[in-house]
Amino acid sequence: MIPFRDIRAARLSDEAGTIFKQAELPFALCYPSPYAVGMSSLGYQTIYRRLNDLPGVAAERAFQPDDSRAARAAGEPLRTYESARPVGDFPVVAFSLAYELELAGLVDCLDLAGIPLFAEERLARAERFPLVVIGGPLTFSNPVPAAPYADVMLVGEAEETIVELVEAIRSLPSRAALLDALAARPGFYVPAVHGETPPPVAAADNALLPAYSQIRTPHTELANMFLIEPERGCHRGCTYCVMRRSTNGGMRLVAPDRVTSLIPPDARRVGLVGAAVTDHPRLPDILRFIVDGGRGVGISSLRADRLDDEIVGLLRRGGYRTLTTAGDGASERLREDIQRRTRERHLMRAAQLARAHGMKQLKLYMMLGLPGETDADIDELARFGVELASAAGRLALGIAPFVAKRKTPLDGAPFEQIAVLDARLERLRAAVKGRVTLRPTSPKWAWVEYRLAQGGFAAGRAAARAARAGGRFADWKAALAEVERPPVVAVQPPERRRVLPQVA
Repeated sequence: MIPFRDIRAARLSDEAGTIFKQAELPFALCYPSPYAVGMSSLGYQTIYRRLNDLPGVAAERAFQPDDSRAARAAGEPLRTYESARPVGDFPVVAFSLAYELELAGLVDCLDLAGIPLFAEERLARAERFPLVVIGGPLTFSNPVPAAPYADVMLVGEAEETIVELVEAIRSLPSRAALLDALAARPGFYVPAVHGETPPPVAAADNALLPAYSQIRTPHTELANMFLIEPERGCHRGCTYCVMRRSTNGGMRLVAPDRVTSLIPPDARRVGLVGAAVTDHPRLPDILRFIVDGGRGVGISSLRADRLDDEIVGLLRRGGYRTLTTAGDGASERLREDIQRRTRERHLMRAAQLARAHGMKQLKLYMMLGLPGETDADIDELARFGVELASAAGRLALGIAPFVAKRKTPLDGAPFEQIAVLDARLERLRAAVKGRVTLRPTSPKWAWVEYRLAQGGFAAGRAAARAARAGGRFADWKAALAEVERPPVVAVQPPERRRVLPQVA
């Protein structure tokens, strides 16, 4: 195993924008996945800058080791990048969780920091251990499985609540008084007070938008890319998605001039991040500014029904070689059921545009296992996939099993049997063999995600047993076998209405 001091030195030397600061109130800002993943998180970087901008506050970064098992075996403590200080020595340790399976990384980080996993284990000796704070995208759906690990959680957008947290820490004399006070404020979830009923998610003031990168580094999949959000949220009503029109006011647009003014002059690659970037009515203006300056460009979400010759042409000029979009439902009927609104004609047009602009391939994300899905839907996907491959030249299908999330119209929908999902993948693979590339996500790990996504405190505690046992699927299966399964509920047809974004 490469020692952390060597990894740290190499990565810090390649970073641009790192903040080195000492202050009376230091935070260890932890990401429960390896560095390459954490440094690709726009929210994580935004809170890092937000904390460091506050007088008397400093934030230092820490990440789950690239090889957690080796770190455990070596007894190497979790340390921050900025000062190499042990995370367990900080008065506040804050985690950003993006999705359910990162609970295993949370366990690793707390164990390596020498911090007891669960809040009640720290309660009797509160002044000895750091205040453990959890926030991040996971809190928009179901933060409850992560709650046993947290003294307090910041649910939803944290640009303002993180400042409130700092003020409360400074003004309240004891841990008990701090948690009691925070429990009464919007956007703060104190599990010891609220139990398994978290409060509504917080929304940041629009004046604080957009989020954007603080640090650029080559050591991520988005190497040296400056990330910025031209919009936040979504105005659409896809019934499987947490970030839909009912979440924090739907889609909130950032004016193009504001976006372009924040792009550093030396940034050679720019990533536009958001749930519905291609729905921004002035996206071509933003893209044109980027590519006319000789920069590469990336977009986190391309909607097939928004793609046209101008947008795809600008993407190609910005370095795109693969055009990536999503259909999600395997058939037109299923897409209608989940209000995806993506038609075959939209996807075919995307394939034709990809080929016309010299893209190497079209990549399409799809879901299997939606409520009501049958083999006939899989056969329709296979038939249409072959047609798309012919139109685009090459087609890759990213296949993920459907996982029902809390706070969506499909909350409580069952997870399809693993054997059924495996059989449908084989049916699809046989039908498109040699003509379409399949890149499936494991149904087994999707099942684990589902159990956590629909679970409560007990499911969260099971993550500790699974992670400490080795983190294999068998370990998760054994740990979750002790947890009561979430009830399956009847899925009601969602409301049907269309809301258009406001032009900035």
